[in-house]
Amino acid sequence: MSNQTSLHVVFGSGPLGLSVVDELMVQGQRVRLVNRSGKADVPAEVEIVPADVYDLQQALQACEGAAFVYQCAQPPYHQWVEKFPSLQQNILEACAVVGARLIIGENLYMYGEVDGTIHEGLPYAATTRKGQLRARMAEAALNAHQKGRLPAVIGRGSDFFGPRVLGSTLGERVFVPALRGKTASFTGNLNLPHSYTYIKDFGKALVRLATEDQAYGQVWHVPTAPAATQRQIGEMIFEILGQPPKMSGMGRWMMAIGGLFIPEARETVEMMYEFEKPFVMDSSKFTRAFGQTATPLRDALAETIDWYRAYLNQ
Repeated sequence: MSNQTSLHVVFGSGPLGLSVVDELMVQGQRVRLVNRSGKADVPAEVEIVPADVYDLQQALQACEGAAFVYQCAQPPYHQWVEKFPSLQQNILEACAVVGARLIIGENLYMYGEVDGTIHEGLPYAATTRKGQLRARMAEAALNAHQKGRLPAVIGRGSDFFGPRVLGSTLGERVFVPALRGKTASFTGNLNLPHSYTYIKDFGKALVRLATEDQAYGQVWHVPTAPAATQRQIGEMIFEILGQPPKMSGMGRWMMAIGGLFIPEARETVEMMYEFEKPFVMDSSKFTRAFGQTATPLRDALAETIDWYRAYLNQ
């Protein structure tokens, strides 16, 4: 179990890493945030350390004194296949050396296309490059745990949204136009159920996993609200804003066209299956074990709108 003298090291200052920091600060923990720049919008009590984690020695220095390490860092989306394995492996190696517990935040890519609900017991059947990469990385971490090299646990969420989340399918292309009274741009078929994980719930869940001894060596789907169609989500957003709904769905063909000019869009094309059939995640295992439930979807959307409103008014 954690206590307030333990050092929690968070790799990555994107939305997930900062949500972990937020939860750790609520709990009064000692926190070190590690990123390339050594700069982040965090409370003054948070120690910020610059490090190039592709260099094992720098990863080791960043983990010095850590009891818990949260792996929330990732390369640019279009460089995942080339760069992600060495980044995560260096963090894993550093944890093993310093004797820290490793908590990894992941998505659902490794399962591939699933007919039915996505749960932790499914095989890793991805045929996409990024899905197979995620599978290899998850297996490496769990194998290291099983061999006794370090305690490791994995928390997985679906596509996420919330404060600070810009580059998501439920991110700035949806909320910014909606706030401006324009057409919100979703991805794929608007009429299929899709699970979205609220970023605050994700951060809170990773911190909970860190402190639960029985969680280690396992995969846990973090608390996520019941799936809704993107059309239903769009209608909720515009209802909260007091506006008539205006939304569109960008299909595979348009995404491929965008990929001619935008590397991130090009990398999204192979993942479009998520938006061409139901994509429903089951997080009941986590709730049964630890009692944490997801923030109701409408409440989470309202909080996200408040954040985007402040963001646009900066």
